[in-house]
Amino acid sequence: MTNLLLRQAQASRAGAQSDDDYDVIGSDGLVIGRIFKATTSSVGTPRMWTLAYGDHEDRTPTHGYEEATRHGAMQAFARSWHNRNELIA
Repeated sequence: MTNLLLRQAQASRAGAQSDDDYDVIGSDGLVIGRIFKATTSSVGTPRMWTLAYGDHEDRTPTHGYEEATRHGAMQAFARSWHNRNELIA
């Protein structure tokens, strides 16, 4: 299974939301997605995760809203990411 890491997004990055904005880094060291606290979301699901454009082909879902922890959002991201990788392995 591929290891995924979180790295806090630099404030200077285009689209950076706040101190609660993270890039998801794949095993090759490249950014493959993002997890951040959304400014608009349903009650109880304030964190949004999304796969990076170009890394979303043949993966579903490509984004979603999760519970109040980064851990929960990271688990949802990983499920989507690994589902595709297991299909092509």
